[in-house]
Amino acid sequence: MLKSFRNLALGLIAATGLAASAARADDQVRIGLLCDVTGPVANFVPPMLDAAKLVVAQVNAQGGILGGKQLVTVVADTQGAPQTAVDAANKLVNAEHVPIVVGPLLSGTVLASAQSVIVPAGVVQISPSATTPVLTTLKDRDWVFRVVPSDAYQGPVLARLLIDKGFKRVALTYANDDYAVGIAGTFRTAYKKLGGVLTADLQHDEKKKTFRTELATLAKNKPQALVLIAFAGASGVTMVKEALEGGFFTQFVGTDSLRDKILIEQVGEQNLKGIFFTSPSSPPGTPSMEAFETAYSAAYQTTKDKLFIQQVYDATFLAALAIQKAGSLDRAKIRAALRQISGPGGDVIKPGDWKKAIDLIAAGKKIDYQGASGDCNFDKNGDVAGVIGHFVIEEGSFKEVGLVTP
Repeated sequence: MLKSFRNLALGLIAATGLAASAARADDQVRIGLLCDVTGPVANFVPPMLDAAKLVVAQVNAQGGILGGKQLVTVVADTQGAPQTAVDAANKLVNAEHVPIVVGPLLSGTVLASAQSVIVPAGVVQISPSATTPVLTTLKDRDWVFRVVPSDAYQGPVLARLLIDKGFKRVALTYANDDYAVGIAGTFRTAYKKLGGVLTADLQHDEKKKTFRTELATLAKNKPQALVLIAFAGASGVTMVKEALEGGFFTQFVGTDSLRDKILIEQVGEQNLKGIFFTSPSSPPGTPSMEAFETAYSAAYQTTKDKLFIQQVYDATFLAALAIQKAGSLDRAKIRAALRQISGPGGDVIKPGDWKKAIDLIAAGKKIDYQGASGDCNFDKNGDVAGVIGHFVIEEGSFKEVGLVTP
């Protein structure tokens, strides 16, 4: 399954590369997509690329951008690693000369590309899914934004959910990457503050082949559950499998990184009874969410079990709106425009409302894009508030059973 997803994603890159060559024409406008197409989250990426493709289709079907030009995306693969993320960003910014970048997906790839390429070049970057708290205080000169809540929020949400469900003694292990270290830190502080006890607190090397020694240490003091913060496609699946095989743990708690279909496919739903997760989510039942669900499902059958597609859609739609509002490909003007299209007080723009948006912009009216993932009102650090969902596994898929607040 993972291999087929990778092949599909690489095929999309090849196809997009052909479009990018044509996009050098004067009648086209390009948006860069920095995606972790290969690497630990490769399983998530094809539906995310579909979300970006949906934006492109809607824009081009409703009059185009900047006076009728065609919108085109140019994809570059970060391979889920910091150095290749820098190389991919350099290609988009300095070779393809895109005026704005959507992505990458991982906290580590976002930080690396931002610090080495994006900020020095002065290009707007909107990440759909990087949650590290470090982004909030990054000295980015206001070039880096995200449409997903920081783990400074998700960590306390996870802690509150555990306490509310009666888990007052747990073991914690987290991968040695920017994402996992960030959320583990905010979770640890909040959990202890709420009276929870960490019977073990262990960082692990996600590249190891086996974790039996670590699991034995984590299980020593008989915790009620293992809180595992790691990507399923890296160390996550292996740790769960070995924990079950060795009798170390039967109860697991994860975050969005573990909420990957390969966990169910490779471990089996019957072996994951009781597991639950926190993950950035979207407010249910809003007009914006319904508009997105309808459009995406019509084009790509279903939104079920497709992580961060709402955020990718919103980031791409915001990028197009910012270009339209700026009235040019000037990067500084696009940055200024980004805050002007999603603040409160304007005419509401929902997913798919491209024609309405360009007409209002042309008339000098203020607009407020309200996204599929929620309000996209950026604060002074380029962050949004967002919401966190509580997920379980049911009938072979991930089911959201509620929203959680700290």
